[in-house]
Parts: sequence; C-alpha cells; structure tokens
Amino acid sequence: MSIQVVYAIVKAGGRQEKVSVGDVVVVDKLAGEIGDEVTLAPVMLVDGDAVTTAAADLAKSSVKAEIIGDEKGPKINILKFKNKTGFRKRQGHRAQLTAVKVTAIK
Repeated sequence: MSIQVVYAIVKAGGRQEKVSVGDVVVVDKLAGEIGDEVTLAPVMLVDGDAVTTAAADLAKSSVKAEIIGDEKGPKINILKFKNKTGFRKRQGHRAQLTAVKVTAIK
C-alpha cells in the first residue's frame, strides 16, 4: 500500500512554505488581480520517493498558484520611549498579504 505524495517547498516573500495542490497559503503582497496566475519558485520538490533539490532540475519545474484575495496581517504596536526626556512615540503597522491557492506542481 503505497501513497503517492506530491508536495513542494516554495520560496515566497522571504519565507519558505510547504505546499501541495489545493492548499491555500498566505504570502507577502504579490502584484496582480484576484484570479491571476502566479508562479512560485520551488526550493525542493517531493514526488513519492523522488526528492529533487538540484538547481538545474528545479529550473525545469514550477509551482502554479491562483491569487484568491488580499489580506492584512496582525497589528504590530511599535512603542519608543526615552528615559528622563518625556519622549514617547507610538506607531502601528499591519503587513499587506496575499492569499494564493496552489493549482499545479509540475
């Protein structure tokens, strides 16, 4: 009883994500509209027992994904304080993210 597992480790926005067909992944903001197809760069490809990590072989393969929508990350509060001067500064930030659905691993 052998199960054929196909997944890839892709580099997206400075991070690496493990994806397979049908997975929804949230990555850093990508240019494009909802429904557009994007290609993610694979770092490692696993197809059953075959593991591909060679750069020449990975250049031939690709991971296709479809943009589902835009999201915002969690709020990060930035507080600056200097002792004895009365200096206080408060700032917030929310990262711009994009949700993508993996459609094909070739």
